Amino acid sequence: MARPPDKTLDRGMLPSLLGYALRRTQSAVFADFAATFAKAGEALTPGEFGLLVLVERNAGLSQMALARALGIDRSTLVPILNRLQARGLLVRRGSPTDGRAHALGLTPHGETALATFSKLVKAHEKRVASSLSAAETQTLIALLEKVRAAARSV
Repeated sequence: MARPPDKTLDRGMLPSLLGYALRRTQSAVFADFAATFAKAGEALTPGEFGLLVLVERNAGLSQMALARALGIDRSTLVPILNRLQARGLLVRRGSPTDGRAHALGLTPHGETALATFSKLVKAHEKRVASSLSAAETQTLIALLEKVRAAARSV
């Protein structure tokens, strides 16, 4: 049986670490995302949602360009694409400019599903940012982007 959380647990330096705070926040936000989708009878991860948005907004996007945009390698991307294709959400077509590449696109079912998913994500975002003003939300996103850029520079 899992032990209940100890309110007096000494976390040492952890609460002062940006990475620790980011990871705990990410876990909470991802849990809310999953609960939002489960409650609606849908199954999708934040990464899959991001992938579908990128494919929808960039018609004919190649797998390599998508992997770069997501910050993952191709071997990680392929099983995700396979899952989404099996669900009838996206299609791979031969690239008209490169015979070795695939051009990605949403299926009609994928376009309809993405509209539904987008509504769920908007509700999720509103809930998780409910203690922030619109300006604070924009500031937080800008600050997180600065942290991401600094971390990539190493």
